[in-house]
Amino acid sequence: MRKPLIAGNWKLHKTIREAVELAGELKRDLAGFTGADLLVCPPFIDLVPVAEELSGSSIALGAQDLFWEDSGAFTGAVSGPMLKEAGCSYVIVGHSERRAYFGDTDDVVNKKLNAAISSALTPILCVGESLEKREQKVTKEFLRKQLGADIRGIGAELISRIVVAYEPIWAIGTGRTASPQMAGETHHFIRELFAEHYDASIAANLRILYGGSVKPDNARVLIAEEDIDGFLIGGASLKADSFVKIARYSIM
Repeated sequence: MRKPLIAGNWKLHKTIREAVELAGELKRDLAGFTGADLLVCPPFIDLVPVAEELSGSSIALGAQDLFWEDSGAFTGAVSGPMLKEAGCSYVIVGHSERRAYFGDTDDVVNKKLNAAISSALTPILCVGESLEKREQKVTKEFLRKQLGADIRGIGAELISRIVVAYEPIWAIGTGRTASPQMAGETHHFIRELFAEHYDASIAANLRILYGGSVKPDNARVLIAEEDIDGFLIGGASLKADSFVKIARYSIM
């Protein structure tokens, strides 16, 4: 049985002081919680102090991105080994905002995915379609192409280390959410794609998160879908009470 993963993507929010304060609240409010794996992904500058604040808790630390080289003349980049030493065990790869605003192509995402795996980080690979693709009814064709390019060349022995997050771009930060049935069907299709690329066992064990305007008031109905294994949460992860509620609703 796949254990839910509840991940908070803090995006470009929280100074060091604010990040440590939020981490402390989560550590207190979720002490002893074992129903789901818990993860927060603060900005790079917050990683070390948040890791220190979360010490002794069950809340894991992740980064929002990484570069595909371990070191070199790459101004502004952060590598997998750096993230690992900072206390990270996860890293988000291919988020729609990285693709849209920073030019991350599927080829770049593939390189980053390999870099994360090489650094013993669990990558959360984000995939998802635009509103235009959804309205054109080509979601499956788009996801087949996107996912195939992102995982190209990654063998079965390594692919089992990843997590996938389905994030319909049209539902991120818009207040719009895919219906539970729509999200569930798309998650099931993604699982089928992994069965095609690898085998049924890998597909069955793959954790697939939903990420699209997740809030306490829709978490219960979404997590009830068989193929939804948790959430990649944006805005609702920036306040302890809403993140805690979503975590607790994920096991009800």
